[in-house]
Amino acid sequence: MICQLDLNQKLFKNCGVQRRGARINTKDLKEMRNRAIIFLLCSLFISVIIISGCDDTLTSSIDGVTIPSSNVSYSKYIQPVLTLHCAISGCHTDQDRAGGLSLTSYANTTSDYLIVAAKLPANSKLYLSINGLSGTIMPPLGSSSKPLNSNQIAGIKTWITEGAKNN
Repeated sequence: MICQLDLNQKLFKNCGVQRRGARINTKDLKEMRNRAIIFLLCSLFISVIIISGCDDTLTSSIDGVTIPSSNVSYSKYIQPVLTLHCAISGCHTDQDRAGGLSLTSYANTTSDYLIVAAKLPANSKLYLSINGLSGTIMPPLGSSSKPLNSNQIAGIKTWITEGAKNN
């Protein structure tokens, strides 16, 4: 039902409201109330779905993975950690390249021998930075990413020590 204002008769047509006396059809009032309730319930339902969809399962699942102490796979263990903690918006993505570095792929991660010196973690800026041994710790304090856990740091060290293979 669409309310229309008839300027000649100074009343609203088709909605039960008149300028004087302000009569409201109770059927229309109930319908408006029911529509408002349905709208609010739908809005609440959609909000709950959106909020519950913003859980932290990716973070917890990757942070919960134990990287083995030998035969560390880049694709299975290292790249997911780098993607979660380093290759995030504003940091080491292909678009942002903070410090001139992208950590979005094996090729990008190993393109500079100063970043990853195969078999030499003590000479690898990646390992030194995530371990806080280079003067700046990565990810930096205040970053949207939390620091790597000790298993992730040890896993990256092992991967570099084993030759930083693309496996």
